[in-house]
Amino acid sequence: MKPEHNPSLKTTGFFHQIFRSIFPDPLIPKSDQERKRYLLKNLILHFRPPTVPEKTLKFSLTWGLGGMAAVLIFLQFGTGLLLKFVYVPTPLGAYKSILVLNNEVVFGQLIRNIHHWSANLLVLMVFLHMLRVFFTGAFHPPRQFTWIIGLGLFGLVLTANFTGYLLPYDQLAYWAVTVSTGMLEYVPAVGSRLQEIIRGGNEIGPATLNIFFAIHTAIVPVGLTILTAFHFWRIRKSNGLVIPRAPEEKIEEKPIRVPTLPNLLLREIVVALVLIAIVMVMSVSLDVPLGDSANPGLSPNPTKAPWYFSGPQELLLHLHPLFAVFIIPLVLAVVLMGIPYLKYDTHTEGIWFASLKGRRMALIAGLISLIATPIGILLDEYLINFLAGFNNFPAFLGNGLIPFILIFSGCIGFYILIKHRYSATNNEAVQTLFVLILVAFLILMITGIWFRGPGMKLTWPLKL
Repeated sequence: MKPEHNPSLKTTGFFHQIFRSIFPDPLIPKSDQERKRYLLKNLILHFRPPTVPEKTLKFSLTWGLGGMAAVLIFLQFGTGLLLKFVYVPTPLGAYKSILVLNNEVVFGQLIRNIHHWSANLLVLMVFLHMLRVFFTGAFHPPRQFTWIIGLGLFGLVLTANFTGYLLPYDQLAYWAVTVSTGMLEYVPAVGSRLQEIIRGGNEIGPATLNIFFAIHTAIVPVGLTILTAFHFWRIRKSNGLVIPRAPEEKIEEKPIRVPTLPNLLLREIVVALVLIAIVMVMSVSLDVPLGDSANPGLSPNPTKAPWYFSGPQELLLHLHPLFAVFIIPLVLAVVLMGIPYLKYDTHTEGIWFASLKGRRMALIAGLISLIATPIGILLDEYLINFLAGFNNFPAFLGNGLIPFILIFSGCIGFYILIKHRYSATNNEAVQTLFVLILVAFLILMITGIWFRGPGMKLTWPLKL
């Protein structure tokens, strides 16, 4: 005899399966408090593995940089959402809305300060995080593509800062974006068209503000959310963080693991709270400046790009625009993306600066670049430019192709020399060349920020 059909049985079975998927039989919590605690724990462990290698908990391995970048992104999202309630994305309304925000909205200036300082700190944290990954060898297999995702995140962070730079629409923002977008003109074939698309016309105006506002408040947040989640997922799929080890120590096949909760989570919460406290102190102590309303007919002197683009702007003063704006950045981008896929003698993951020899080589490269780059800037500023007036060399050759060939040949020669001089592995030699270029770029950036005065002439910071 068949049992009678009872719809409630199917319904009960359906919810029973859901309940069992949440609470497996051996782990069903008895009380409501235990059940909530259990759910919270499992939610956290979806973002982190249940256990982590004990050695990766050392603060000196990561310095918490990746986690701090994630916290700053959340701060950006939260404060940016609040700012949208007041901001008006039109040339006349933008500047007035910032005045209203600063002077009339309760805590408006503070919210803008938090948004500004966390944005600048985010550039710094992502940059330092990438350096940490490189110098601990955390780009070797199976983490190659994670490095590429990190480069994409860095590009999005720069895009977020650059598009947000124009939104106050004061003199500083207007002319900084004018200078930065003006560099696109030197990109071969598509430069003028690309500049016109980004500006929404030939000049900075209402269309530019709308484009920048849309990119800053819609496209970039979506991209950051997707890539950040993908980045964390890739880290977990790649067996988590690299395990720190001494140069002579072998990779542990079965490292000691400890529960994520509370060992990792507690450390991440402490780092996040300290970072938020620092941002709050900066935001309370330092108000974001707001200059006069944008005036297309009156440019400030000097007219500088945002600080994170000051390196390319400084390079533009020394080299032909085609090389400074297009060729050199393109070569560097290709090299950075290719770093994980080069052939290396050994895997140095978890070892700071690859080896003891690698540390010495990196220090030597840094010192060489620290001396050579300022000398090169001074020579170009006062000697080469002076001598250029006495020859008829085309600018493309004398100020472009020839210096580029010399720089490129110098980097290749330095790599070969350092590799043979110290009998270095590919890991050590690539790292040494990386440090040479990195220090040179930082000096160019510092020069552009603090040592360029009226007319973009070299000057001491106290005279600015």
